[in-house]
Amino acid sequence: MKDFFKNVFATVVGIALFLAIMGFFAFISIIGMIASGDSAVKVKNNSVLVLNLDGVLSERGDTDFMSQFMGQMSPSAGLDEILEAIERAKDNDNVKGIYIEAGAFGSDSPASNQAIRDALLDFKKSGKWIVAYGDQYIQSAYYICSAADQMWINPYGEIDWHGLGSTPYYLKDVMAKFGIKMQLTKVGTYKSAPETYTADKMSDANRQQVTEYITGIWDKMLTDVAASRKLTKEQLNTYADSVTMFNTTAQYQQQKLIDKALYYDQVKPEIRKLLKIDEDKEINTVGISSMLATQGKKNKGEEIAVYYAYGNIVTRDVENQIMGGGHSIVGVDVAEDLEKLAKDDKVKAVVLRINSGGGSAYASEQIWRAVTRLKAKKPVVVSMGGLAASGGYYMSCAANWIVAEPTTLTGSIGIFGMFPDFSGLLTEKLGVKFDEVKTNKNTTFGTMARPFNQEEMAVLDKYIQRGYELFRKRVADGRKQPVDSIEKIAQGHVWLGKDALGIKLVDQLGNLNDAVKKAAELAKLKEYHTSAYPAKATWQEQLLKQATGRGGNYLDRELRMTLGEFYAPFMHLRTISQQDAIQARIPFEPNIK
Repeated sequence: MKDFFKNVFATVVGIALFLAIMGFFAFISIIGMIASGDSAVKVKNNSVLVLNLDGVLSERGDTDFMSQFMGQMSPSAGLDEILEAIERAKDNDNVKGIYIEAGAFGSDSPASNQAIRDALLDFKKSGKWIVAYGDQYIQSAYYICSAADQMWINPYGEIDWHGLGSTPYYLKDVMAKFGIKMQLTKVGTYKSAPETYTADKMSDANRQQVTEYITGIWDKMLTDVAASRKLTKEQLNTYADSVTMFNTTAQYQQQKLIDKALYYDQVKPEIRKLLKIDEDKEINTVGISSMLATQGKKNKGEEIAVYYAYGNIVTRDVENQIMGGGHSIVGVDVAEDLEKLAKDDKVKAVVLRINSGGGSAYASEQIWRAVTRLKAKKPVVVSMGGLAASGGYYMSCAANWIVAEPTTLTGSIGIFGMFPDFSGLLTEKLGVKFDEVKTNKNTTFGTMARPFNQEEMAVLDKYIQRGYELFRKRVADGRKQPVDSIEKIAQGHVWLGKDALGIKLVDQLGNLNDAVKKAAELAKLKEYHTSAYPAKATWQEQLLKQATGRGGNYLDRELRMTLGEFYAPFMHLRTISQQDAIQARIPFEPNIK
């Protein structure tokens, strides 16, 4: 028995010692992160900015404590960080060019891809060079890299240039296997989001609008790549039809899709030639994070706040669900933040950077109210990212001015209500029995014992119709147009940014910088600087979230990378009971490939 207690004691001591050592190394790592974050980086002369197109592109970059602690690169890149790094490299005399390394770049947002490409073209105006190299160019990476002066590829590499398509998935039959079905009420012929749960194929109206917007996006990509590669759109369409992935690099060169086939060890000599340095000289490189750590321009003039709102619009914070749905726009949090900006006398104008396909109609109305109150105090300009549709447009319509990218998906003015019916699961699959006693006609309205009856659905239809009329009026008031005019372009129709301009849903085509310039103009500012809101989570806040089980971002990204294309349907099924019944959103995933 003594030996037993000795062994147990030794094991406990060993575990405690191990945890203490791990804690010490964690503490050292944290101190290192803090120290590195506080020191400015000096770029060496004759340097090259290295831009790795790898991982999942997010609207805004977050320093991932978990990834750093695990010794991993953050699996997501922030669009804001990429654009800022390119702009700083343009203005830094020690940076002579950009080297892009194409990888598995997970971006299905054409507008975000275009923003990066436009930033690269702007960089070239400084007289500096850009080169790109990849073992494989997936289509989104190829589109971005086509802005380079020279495109190189591994001699046995691949280019995936195939055109655009959309393959939405449908869950009705899957849910039926579990005895679950969705009861639907909606307003909007084109409001196709509920089809995911209630149909087994695309409606004619949805097929029409998806065809329109992917055709428009593809035409923009063809136009841009043709101009950079000195090809015609007809040639590029022919290449897309020929399954380029299986071509040889000799064919790629003949087709003018790339300039040279090089092994990785042959890339550095080419870059040395561009830098005009000897073969034995080391190439000075700087990454995105280091570029962002350089001494930026001193803030001059008045402050313009850039407030980032991206993800699903929700009434409550879904990030506290482990392996939750990633970043969210939480109605009450955004409303509080905008109220603070309204009261902050240092902030002279606000730019709302929106990238959202919508979500909760309740939260969207709450944010609309906050934007209206903010606009009463100072100018508000919206900068639309890849998505600003349905609830995302609801948030936008009250602004003084709206700026969209040509390939932004916007509009989708319409709402719907989805009410899960679990009675089949409970009564048929699980054998649960129900009985009923009630004092009034509608006492058991919404019971799990049965689906809604015809009279109850009629009540819900009227309720959803009122919500649609309110949404439509918000848009009409914000855009200063008659309700009848809005009705003609509403009905849940999704529009490309370039088309939305013609029907007055947006005021201008451009990027975030264009929106900031407009905000300065409306606020009558001659000299100004920008500040980003809300503040990014500190490592302490991230650590606290992990400790309390609320660190959903890291685990969510790991799950996303593991499940791939099956991630979205898995999460939709998992969170079906947690979503608000009344929704203002486009199809859950634009699904543009």
